[in-house]
Amino acid sequence: MPRLSEVIAELDALWPPERAEQWDAVGTVCGDPDAPVTRVLFAVDPVREVVEEAVKLGADLLVTHHPLYLRGTTTVAAGHFKGRVVHTLIKNDIALQVAHTNADTADPGVSDALAGALDLRVVRPLVPDATDPNGRRGLGRVCELDRPETLREFAARAAKRLPATAQGIRLAGDPDALVRTVAVSGGSGDSLFDQVRAAGVDAFLTADLRHHPASEATQHSPLGLVDAAHWATEWPWCEQAAAQLDEISDRHGWDLRVHVSKTVTDPWSAHHDSPSGAPN
Repeated sequence: MPRLSEVIAELDALWPPERAEQWDAVGTVCGDPDAPVTRVLFAVDPVREVVEEAVKLGADLLVTHHPLYLRGTTTVAAGHFKGRVVHTLIKNDIALQVAHTNADTADPGVSDALAGALDLRVVRPLVPDATDPNGRRGLGRVCELDRPETLREFAARAAKRLPATAQGIRLAGDPDALVRTVAVSGGSGDSLFDQVRAAGVDAFLTADLRHHPASEATQHSPLGLVDAAHWATEWPWCEQAAAQLDEISDRHGWDLRVHVSKTVTDPWSAHHDSPSGAPN
């Protein structure tokens, strides 16, 4: 049975904290380094529903992609929802570990998991990490399809293979345009349009596309845009990360029980189609 410090050391080897962006908050949020770990839960968001799931599961360690405190805090009082998360974790002897931008750019990273969920062949990073001599780390991925399909068909593929959310999948561009190459980036990706255009791909799948960047992108070129929910584009990483920890556990003979949360923590809870017709 490993100690928390031993498990964290292996996770830090997968996603070195020093590779996180300077503004990011990764690593151990709470937890006793000497505490034993037998059960681990992976999730995207460290929110109340996920923490309650970890308690019910009897997890000793919760690993999330998103930080609990990204901008710092002056209190962990239980009257605030984040403080309540901390109190619940500590009371139930559950450690919290965060792998965010250090997992985004890893090899394999968040966008590799996204590409795998869509059955795409990864060609290279979209924004390579200059410190990687092998050219495999970096933000986003440039991918190829096994065979060309229309943008409409590719969006349908995303809707079928990614976890269901209230948003579903939005697309911009000619639905009948053929797609052979795709850039993917898990999470918010509209800061990457310059790199996507430079990659010369037919489509870009990401999340949180805002009006002005998306509008400008469609004016620049016939690039097809496929916009999924933020949570849905990052959830495949949880399965990938759990498999990585399973392999580590087997190698060390730890016999860890590793789980992936299927709790939908996308904040949007419902979707209504707009009535047909022109605006009033």
